Amino acid sequence: MATCKLCHKTSPTISGALALCRDCIVERPDEARPYIESAHRRAREPYGLPVAPPRKGILCRRCGNACAIPEGERGFCGMVENREGRLRLLSTVRRGYLSWYYDSLPTNCVASWVCPAGSGAGYPQYSLKDGPEFGYRNLAVFYHSCTYDCLFCQNSHFRDLYLKDGASAKNLAEAVDDRTACVCYFGGDPASQVEHSLQTSRLALREAKRQGRILRICWETNGSMSPRIARQMMDITLQSGGCIKFDLKSADENLHIALTGVSNSQTWENLSILAEYIPKRPIPPPLVASSLLVPGYVDETEVAEIARRLADLNPEIPYSLLGFHPCHHMSDLPTTSRTHAQRCYRAALGAGLSRVNLANLHLLRGEDYG
Repeated sequence: MATCKLCHKTSPTISGALALCRDCIVERPDEARPYIESAHRRAREPYGLPVAPPRKGILCRRCGNACAIPEGERGFCGMVENREGRLRLLSTVRRGYLSWYYDSLPTNCVASWVCPAGSGAGYPQYSLKDGPEFGYRNLAVFYHSCTYDCLFCQNSHFRDLYLKDGASAKNLAEAVDDRTACVCYFGGDPASQVEHSLQTSRLALREAKRQGRILRICWETNGSMSPRIARQMMDITLQSGGCIKFDLKSADENLHIALTGVSNSQTWENLSILAEYIPKRPIPPPLVASSLLVPGYVDETEVAEIARRLADLNPEIPYSLLGFHPCHHMSDLPTTSRTHAQRCYRAALGAGLSRVNLANLHLLRGEDYG
């Protein structure tokens, strides 16, 4: 239980990492800023990463952070550096920093309730079975970097793997065998090493086409990549029967900056761009969204606004609400309660979305927060 530094309210749903309640973050952003910056400094300095996107140097346009990187330093994602006056990618198609493993289908993917692997959607063109693809597997690719700094990160161990381990796009593509029905890039976030994932996809799809096999390509991402890259990802998604899964942290920009360290404006721009592709292949859906229900911060008000924006783009966009468990710098918060999840579920439907799913039900607490 922590106390908000601005309004002095004490609650089990105020994180000690921020020491701010949601209302003060949203309504008093200038006063909240020093506490937010301090929280992200503590989260990033141990890994030698910039505390905030740098603003004095050569402009990087790979994602919405728009880092201006000084000589000898790196961008917010840690994958781009300014060396002798030129930007240099640390992650290339010859070596990406990642881990990978096989995951039996159907998986607990946020899109499993609407995707070919979990539901048979798009059978027989995009799915191997008219139902869940038991007996096949997903190649899960976990990138060791991210364009965000989520204080609640559920995969925070990627920071301990920064610049460790790796594989070329060619070697990763060769891991796709005749039992592999899909490839999913996540992390961290693939937006930080997207050139590697794009080349892996192209190589793997070329071989699958030669063999006459189904192979779907999916990305699970915060959506911060440049629009040019987003379109390339969607082209591969449409061709293969996969999907791009946007993990939407919040609707309010001030709250987003507090939770992740950066703005969400690029994410919403990319969603608007990619939603235009949905009519080209509505089944299986090429675009899926999800939100983590962080107690005290991502509540029904936040979810309703996210859902309203999605519904304005296309009310058929599938939206999954995910249960939170205490993790990373927000390990002092409680697990999402069933009451919280149900309020958010009703809010999403009420905002105009036709397909809303409650996931990670096994994590939900039976009682609400005290």
